[in-house]
Amino acid sequence: MLIYNVATQNVTKETVRIPREDEIAWIRLFNPTPEEVKHVVGEMFECHPLLVEDCINMKQRPKLDRYKNQTFLTFYAVHPNDMVPLEMGIIIGSNYVITIYKDDIPFLEEVYHELQQIEGRMVNSGYILYHILDRCVDEYTLLVDHVEDQVERMERGIFRNPYIRISKDIFRLKRLLHQVRRYMAEEKTIMGAISHQNLPYTSKETDLYFIDIYDHISRVVDSLDSFREGLTGLLELQMGMKSDRMNEIMKTLTIVSSIFLPLTFIVGLYGMNLKNMPEMQWAYSYPAVWAVMIIITIGLIIFYKRRKWM
Repeated sequence: MLIYNVATQNVTKETVRIPREDEIAWIRLFNPTPEEVKHVVGEMFECHPLLVEDCINMKQRPKLDRYKNQTFLTFYAVHPNDMVPLEMGIIIGSNYVITIYKDDIPFLEEVYHELQQIEGRMVNSGYILYHILDRCVDEYTLLVDHVEDQVERMERGIFRNPYIRISKDIFRLKRLLHQVRRYMAEEKTIMGAISHQNLPYTSKETDLYFIDIYDHISRVVDSLDSFREGLTGLLELQMGMKSDRMNEIMKTLTIVSSIFLPLTFIVGLYGMNLKNMPEMQWAYSYPAVWAVMIIITIGLIIFYKRRKWM
């Protein structure tokens, strides 16, 4: 845990204990056992039994619960590689913050070191909460950039080859965005409640920072909505381009067939084994047939071009 001494303004790293009145503490519990949660949260800090139960059974939607001496907040980070939501439980007290998470969240380690090295970032528990949530929402911006790159890559792939097998990737990304967007929409509501109703552990100056987080997460939610619509448009674009390509193929085959249709008729007519056909006795019948077929072919091509069918 980190301990900030208000009098000396020093930040020290100590084992888990209850902070004194002139101290501010941040306690991290990474993948704790139920016994550890009960001991630290329930026995040491005397949190409400429902709060202890929520910390043991994570798997919850984002929420903000207020108790007599603590506030419990469930928030989600996003894994930087596979964009999977990572749950994080945060307990805010008068002079302490406890974070509980079962999966590794890289940015928490960065915030942990920043609070040790930079002065004035642990003046109260609300300010510690701000730094955690601010970095979490900053990671959402990286998610937006990653999704934008994927959508652009899919667009280029569809334009190069409409028959590319990309529908599976689009549906997978849409399902993931739907899940992430649902969490973020609820977190947006939570941030609105924090910034407008004022936590009892924050100052007026800190409330302004929470409003900034609310604005950032609002932009992220809007971006995710546009991406979801864009992915649906990509599927429609691919289907439309496939249809246009198929129409062009059918048009070409139809033109070729219509050109060969009269030629097939002529060849079939003079291929009949009949005796009384005067053209058969003519010395120039063969080149004449060729001339007629060439004229018909050229005439049909000119006709199609004038009608802009070719």
